[in-house]
Amino acid sequence: MLKATGLTDEDLSRPLIAIANTWTEVMPCNFHLRRLAERVKEGVRAAGGTPIEFNTIAVSDGVAMGTEGMKASLISREVVADSIELVVRGHLFDAVVALSGCDKTIPGTVMALLRLNLPSLMLYGGSIAAGVFRGRDVTIQDVFEAVGSCAAGRMSEKDLHELEDHACPGPGACGGQFTANTMAMAIEALGLSIMGSASVPAMDARKDEVAIEAGKQVMDLLRRNLRPRQIVTRQALENAIATGAATGGSTNSVLHLLAIAKEAGVKLSIDDFDRISRKTPLLADLKPWGKYVAVDLYRAGGVPLIVKRLLEAKRLHGRALTVTGKTIAEEAQMATETAGQQVVRPLAQPLSPTGGLVILKGNLAPEGCVAKITGHEPLRHRGPARVFDSEEDAFAAIQKRQIKNGDVVVIRYEGPKGGPGMREMLAVTAALVGQGLGSSIALLTDGRFSGATRGLMAGHVAPEAAVGGPIALLRNGDLVAFDVKRRRLDAELSAAEWTRRYARWKPPQARYVAGVMAKYAQSVSSASEGAVTGFPIALTGPKRARKSPPLTRSRVISDF
Repeated sequence: MLKATGLTDEDLSRPLIAIANTWTEVMPCNFHLRRLAERVKEGVRAAGGTPIEFNTIAVSDGVAMGTEGMKASLISREVVADSIELVVRGHLFDAVVALSGCDKTIPGTVMALLRLNLPSLMLYGGSIAAGVFRGRDVTIQDVFEAVGSCAAGRMSEKDLHELEDHACPGPGACGGQFTANTMAMAIEALGLSIMGSASVPAMDARKDEVAIEAGKQVMDLLRRNLRPRQIVTRQALENAIATGAATGGSTNSVLHLLAIAKEAGVKLSIDDFDRISRKTPLLADLKPWGKYVAVDLYRAGGVPLIVKRLLEAKRLHGRALTVTGKTIAEEAQMATETAGQQVVRPLAQPLSPTGGLVILKGNLAPEGCVAKITGHEPLRHRGPARVFDSEEDAFAAIQKRQIKNGDVVVIRYEGPKGGPGMREMLAVTAALVGQGLGSSIALLTDGRFSGATRGLMAGHVAPEAAVGGPIALLRNGDLVAFDVKRRRLDAELSAAEWTRRYARWKPPQARYVAGVMAKYAQSVSSASEGAVTGFPIALTGPKRARKSPPLTRSRVISDF
């Protein structure tokens, strides 16, 4: 069968290396991955292996944003992981290189690599170049915010169309420190991507070199018998959290790193993110709240510079292992800082003494919720609730200018089960910012936020409304209080009133009764646990590598 595809006896005598690709034509983020896959194969062949490529799905967060299609995004993370696992198990590959781009393909590929626990690594496709609109750099975030500005009469439709034509100039993932770049950086800090590989932009000539290097590196992993569960330890996960906090990264990193930890068999809780963020300085001045884009970070020194800063601050575990076989401290020695760069602050002058990720709890979020605080948001807010049972209802009210200064916008029944799929709310949050309300209102939801969201926004509220979480009991006009310093999110209701409301609450009818959406809704866990599906994994920690005899395909398969 394999000879029918063109492979020879010589090819089949070598280790068979899976090239798990997430290429697709439905978005720029993964559009160029076919080209990179060919370069990865070059590296594999040069190092003595036989590469075999297969594809899995990808759903574009940016294209689906604000529509029913956005419910497919988080669900696709599980499908990406499941499909890679099935193909690799079914065909008994010896090692894996996974190529990722848009948001969910990054954690999805890594989750699969941890399940399989074969020698493997992840290669990120890289960031899109910044768009240029009337002399300034722009990203997709600017387009979503311009929709709100247009609705408020602050921008013409002609200007909006011109911005739309320039915001995304070619292949690559969204250009700010949004979810894709946050997670790509986190996976480097986790040790499962080659240090310095994620920062290289999608269409930079050096990206081909990075891909060839990845192909060679997976063969070295195979020879060393170095596997993902030896790399993804508790210390490595804490390193990944710290890099996100130091760069004002996406709140989605909480969901994804919790899910990755479960696949690795490592104990990690939502509270760990707040603990680590409290002691991590905010160092990178990146969009959505800052001045610069991912390409600027690359020119300044890239991920290695961030890692080096955090190691100097003693905020990373330097002995954590990476896919090169070196420690993260050894890898950080390669960092070079461009003279005069302004993207990454010196340790003595951080943008904030604490990181951007904050976990709030209270009577509205007993299991916790996630906010991104970068120093530009108010730390306290108290106002009347404006309650919506779907994203569409909230967006319609915003477009009609029905949200006022001081309001607390509540969007519920959009959680993992209730959505299902836990949609991102960038269309809503960007429209509020575009109308000039970003600093005068607050928002909470059991759904998610895009990495491009900014303002006082609390997402992942758990338990979610669909399972009877307190958010389901809120009514219009209830006073809701955010207190970031105290890490509290509360509704000002008496215990007796909570009890009365809960007695009258009834779970809503399922929005989907068949197909993948229904299956997901029935099996997904709480957002506070990573919104994962499947059976619980015993949290025993990674096994120590055992000394191995000389490499043969039969030995690798037997170990697997």
